[in-house]
Formats: sequence, C-alpha cells, structure tokens
Amino acid sequence: MAQTYNVLFLCTGNSARSILAEAILRNDGAGRFHAFSAGSQPKGEVHPFAIALLKNLKQDTSFARSKGWDEFAAFDAPKMDFVFTVCDSAANEACPVWPGQPMTAHWGIPDPAAAEGTDAEKHLAFAEAYRQLSNRISAFLSLPLGSIDKMSLQSRLREIGQIGPKVS
Repeated sequence: MAQTYNVLFLCTGNSARSILAEAILRNDGAGRFHAFSAGSQPKGEVHPFAIALLKNLKQDTSFARSKGWDEFAAFDAPKMDFVFTVCDSAANEACPVWPGQPMTAHWGIPDPAAAEGTDAEKHLAFAEAYRQLSNRISAFLSLPLGSIDKMSLQSRLREIGQIGPKVS
C-alpha cells in the first residue's frame, strides 16, 4: 500500500495563494496526498476571487477557510511530510517547529490579492497564480517520493520553487 503524504502550504494571510495550492493538491493529488494551508497572520476569510476561480474550475471549495499556522504546530496536529511557503513574507518569518521534521521549500508566487486595476485584471492575477502553482505542484507530483534520497529530494523541491512563467 502506497504512503499518503501530508502537505502544508503557508502564506501570510491564508486567503489566496496557499488556499489555491491546497485546492490544486487536493484535486490533483487525491489519494496520495492530504493538503492543508495556513497563514502566519490569517486574514480570517478567503479572498472572494480565489473562491470564484476555484468554483469556475469546478473545484470543491468547502475546505477553504483562513486559519493560523499554529493549528498545525500543535501536539495533536497531523504530522506534515512537506511544508511549502508560497509567499516571500512567510518564507522570511520564524516558522513554528513542525512535528515530524518535514521537508521544506520556498515556492514564492506574486500575491494576486495585491493586484491593482480592473476586476478583470485582478481575476487574471488569480488565474496566473493558480497556473504557476499548478505547474509546481505537477512537478512535485511527478517526483519518485518513495525511491529518492532525502538530499536529492530537498534539492528537487527547491528547484521546483524556481519554476516560473516561460519567457517568449
């Protein structure tokens, strides 16, 4: 029987990027992964454009709630196998000590909630963040987790964080 891995996506507000990443992994990694998200300073609500995008893509949003990362550092919290920061501020903060010593990497994505302009431009920023996260999660899902050594895996996780938009 294959191992199921727990993955936590961290951001500061847990209202957009980390929620999108959680949704993508819940959908694409179902059966192999349990996805979670949290923030260092949760906003208390999920950004409405994130919810709209997920619903437009026919993805479940019932899981989506903005929560603090202390929920996952508690003694009785699920043991994380991987923790990925998806915003630069969370990557620079002092994170809690995670039970189980998970593998970590920074996968920074520009904050779509900070996008300015028309609603159409803001929706486009959310779609771009989703696309970038989806590409990184797809690369993560293709890793041979059961047969790769820890040093190589850590290196590959960091490389995935460098996957960005293609320049034409």
